[in-house]
Amino acid sequence: MIPDRLLPTRRAAALAVAAVLTADGLLHVLWSTGRTWPAGDAATLSYAVLGIDVPFAPPVVLPLAAVLFGGAALVTARARLGRAHRAGRLLQAGTLAVAGGTALRGLAGIGWAAGLRTGLDAEAGDTFPLLNWTLYTPLCLLLAAAALRVAAREETPARAR
Repeated sequence: MIPDRLLPTRRAAALAVAAVLTADGLLHVLWSTGRTWPAGDAATLSYAVLGIDVPFAPPVVLPLAAVLFGGAALVTARARLGRAHRAGRLLQAGTLAVAGGTALRGLAGIGWAAGLRTGLDAEAGDTFPLLNWTLYTPLCLLLAAAALRVAAREETPARAR
């Protein structure tokens, strides 16, 4: 077990989770406009991000952006307000849902990296496996751990700074 003094504070962990989820949400909003940054076209973007060809149309990406922004807000509110707040149980559940969702994506990434693909990324080339192994999977696992830190028991006043 990691000593408590080596773990980030609840607020630092919440800030990290919220920053990544918000940045990802903003990318989804950008993609809803038809822009394909950082890829040159929609197909290349889809294969790099998902490993399959999926349209990055507003009805697809805007609901995902809303979920990402909502997750960022829940984790931030949980860190700021705590479990004692009247909405504390809802914030706790939302933070645990963020941790579970990011952990699930991280575990799926490990499965993909281990070759447990179902043919979904057969046409993806080398981009998706490389990004999955070096960026998506580690980031999701770190976010899951940080969200669990936010959901953990209340901190003592000296630790909450």
